[in-house]
Amino acid sequence: MIIMPESWEDIVLRLLRAAQTRLPPDVKWALEAAAAWESDPTARSQLGAILDNSSRAEFLVRPMCQDTGLPVFFVKGRIPPGIEASIAAGVARATAAIPLRPNAVDPLSREVSGDNIGSGPLVHCRPSDADYTELSVLPKGAGAENMSRLAMLTPSDGDDVIKDFVTRTVLQAGGRPCPPTVVGVGIGGTADACMALAKEALLIPLDQENPDPRLRRLEEELFVALNSSGLGPMGLGGDTTVLGVRALAASCHTASLPVAVNLNCWAARRASVRVHSDGTVEYTQGAFP
Repeated sequence: MIIMPESWEDIVLRLLRAAQTRLPPDVKWALEAAAAWESDPTARSQLGAILDNSSRAEFLVRPMCQDTGLPVFFVKGRIPPGIEASIAAGVARATAAIPLRPNAVDPLSREVSGDNIGSGPLVHCRPSDADYTELSVLPKGAGAENMSRLAMLTPSDGDDVIKDFVTRTVLQAGGRPCPPTVVGVGIGGTADACMALAKEALLIPLDQENPDPRLRRLEEELFVALNSSGLGPMGLGGDTTVLGVRALAASCHTASLPVAVNLNCWAARRASVRVHSDGTVEYTQGAFP
């Protein structure tokens, strides 16, 4: 979907409306496939309710969940001056227009900002020499975000310990992140960078193959292990605990092995856009009205 120039504020509003009201095509397909092969009747019922809910949300252009999350943004490529202010203005507009639940609060006083901005939008910048700006939004609800975990493993631990940590994290979360989830895994970097990698991994479509064969094998093995666990949709049992596992890695210190897990609920809300140097706007990820 390519359109002519829009303001960044308009783009942010469009991204949030798409992410909140429409399942990404790959996530919708994964849910439909899970419902088709699910052997447990309770799990089939839960998956059917999820698909019915998402269809109604798309038809009514209303959020799929009452917890519309806290919007997290990733900006890659060329970083436009003033982009954070534009994102903030777009979030405030989206909060009133879609509408979004005002989730942003002061961490100590718990005072609600009312516009989902609070002290400022959550923005991760990844500058590069690309001739476009890519902006992605990842609204994170508390049920999934609260299950985030970081382990500072030792370099000798290896793949088996990584898989054990990820598996235990997902299973200990139980039904709280509203499974079937998408599991984001970050490996390497520093403690803070590793957590950001795990969250960024959730932007990778489920039908996109990981170019790193080691990470691809890790994703596949975790996918099989987690879906063999029996946890199932909403933690009520069944064959479908996760819709996918996505992993990213970065170089780390010779004496470190950070591993992070960040979960997305079944809605797996995300949307992305590329704004090219000539001003054209290309919506690249998500389902747009």
